[in-house]
Amino acid sequence: MSDAKRRIGLTMRTVEASGYEEPRDALAQLWPAFMTAALPDADWMYLPSLLPDAITDYCDAWGLNGVILTGGEDPESSPLRDQSERSILEWAAQKSLPVLGICRGLQLMAVADGGTLEPIGNHVASRHGLDGEYDWEVNSYHSSGLLDVPKSYRELARAPDHTVEAMRHKQLPWEGWMWHPERDAPFSTDDIREIRRLFK
Repeated sequence: MSDAKRRIGLTMRTVEASGYEEPRDALAQLWPAFMTAALPDADWMYLPSLLPDAITDYCDAWGLNGVILTGGEDPESSPLRDQSERSILEWAAQKSLPVLGICRGLQLMAVADGGTLEPIGNHVASRHGLDGEYDWEVNSYHSSGLLDVPKSYRELARAPDHTVEAMRHKQLPWEGWMWHPERDAPFSTDDIREIRRLFK
């Protein structure tokens, strides 16, 4: 980007707190350390799940110019989060802002573009290599995946079972990764290099 400082919003998963009936937004405490290591010069903040107009107004009010759709529950299991993140994608598309979808984030990006998720095995709490433009080893924590890249994206990498692991939008500065960069210790230098390229 030009002279403006990068200001990135991170979406949150929907969780239930024991003993309480209201759903809550939450994000793993691993994310602050990852953001500090990967993008030390950026400002970032958590994004609550809000109704469509409210979330885009929120992003504008805080001057956000980048978004990370974080992992969590599968798409269609949290309607408010789905609505909120789909609106964020439309807002980011209108402004040509960079977006990174992590695990569920990639899934939501794919579904929003007409893609279809399929149940897959051997991807929960495991590690595997990548085959493609991205070719390092990654973690894996998902039970649903993509067999084909949706129409507006191109493939960056597949897993050994040929499911899609990374994709890039053909026109917008958007990427999706099925692994969780925040969960690696130490953080992957490959992940850090690519996230800095995306949010330059």
